[in-house]
Amino acid sequence: QVQFVESGGGLVQPGGSLRLSCAASGFTFSSYAMSWYRQAPGKERESVATISSAGGIISYADSVKGRFTISRDNAKNTVYLQMTSLKSEDTAVYYCNTRSRVFTITYWGQGTQVTVSS
Repeated sequence: QVQFVESGGGLVQPGGSLRLSCAASGFTFSSYAMSWYRQAPGKERESVATISSAGGIISYADSVKGRFTISRDNAKNTVYLQMTSLKSEDTAVYYCNTRSRVFTITYWGQGTQVTVSS
């Protein structure tokens, strides 16, 4: 079955960096655009970064542009999110998923908590 396993979160001071990983399984990973999403307490889940199936097209939410970098390794069925210059407002649970509504309605991993605090 479809699975997403996110890792790499933690507690970091403002201005710090983290690298998140998401291992996907149960579908043809290389055929799907992938996104990183995040959900802060009391807020709706939002997409912060997207990468096309082959990695050639990338987009970011304005709030993270210039600070976050998404990448993928189709040989490892893994998508990454390098986060730098972290701010308190980046505090959230981070998830990966495809861009397909069929997936986002049904399949979510446990996410990885990122807390930015001094």
